[in-house]
Amino acid sequence: MRGKYTVPLKTIVQEMNMQILHTSKNYDSALLTMADVNRPAMQLTGFYNYFDPRRIQMIGMVETTYLSTLSHEDRLRAFERFMAYDISALVICHGCEVFPECLEMAEKYDRNLFYTPVDTSDFQAKMIFLLHNYLAPRLTTHGVLVDVYGEGLLLTGDSGIGKSETALELIKRGHRLVADDAVEIKLIGENTLVGTAPEIIRYYMELRGIGVINVRHIYGIGAVLPSTSIDLVVHMEHWVSGKAYDRLGIESETEEILGVSIPRVTIPVTPGRNLAVILELAAMNNRQKKMGFNAAEMLAAEHDYAIDNGII
Repeated sequence: MRGKYTVPLKTIVQEMNMQILHTSKNYDSALLTMADVNRPAMQLTGFYNYFDPRRIQMIGMVETTYLSTLSHEDRLRAFERFMAYDISALVICHGCEVFPECLEMAEKYDRNLFYTPVDTSDFQAKMIFLLHNYLAPRLTTHGVLVDVYGEGLLLTGDSGIGKSETALELIKRGHRLVADDAVEIKLIGENTLVGTAPEIIRYYMELRGIGVINVRHIYGIGAVLPSTSIDLVVHMEHWVSGKAYDRLGIESETEEILGVSIPRVTIPVTPGRNLAVILELAAMNNRQKKMGFNAAEMLAAEHDYAIDNGII
């Protein structure tokens, strides 16, 4: 489900390694709700017709150069107009000068003010990425997430169908586990889904008859991965006699997760099928399709050509 998420301002300050110049009284409990940021060049000139103070505000070389041309009184008025809004935080970037008028107004209106020597564009890009990751729409679903040849496979199906056992065989074949039983999925950007495990069960796997194991401790750090994109949904179901299963793969299935359509294959489970090998093949085939090669479509085209030309 899409929801409204927050991240503590304090967490962002720590992760971005910002220097604190002034903090508000509610700094420890302040929450950010917007992934967008703003450089208030127009606002410092007095234009506030389109301004959202909930965004993190950043001043760089351009804004500093403009402010340096103002008199003390004009600069003070510019910062007072700006700080009168309930801004979430202001960051002085690029090692620019921290004007006394800025610090004075931050103290007067009790605003969060920070400093970083990092280039403004680099800082802004990292900040946007970090905020989008923390505030991304998300859901938690039952399943297993594995990385196979760089493709993120989300295994779904009824409990006891063999998802964890199949994932274990894939791990033994050199692939990596991301999450078992519960998968947290975030929508990063417009159409990228990234899956990870809830912190408390990360790298743990439950196997009926054995119990809970820690994959990282048993198979090593190379057998696990903190997160991966979700490229293919593999739905596992018990083989139903008489049911028509797709044998050519011409008709592509998809599954919608957080508004994003992800390719999906249905794998019937029956004794004697080597599911790990089948999933390796599914991963490679999905990658080929993304690169523009579809074996089923090529076979169909060759078949149609043969019929049209009387070859068969």
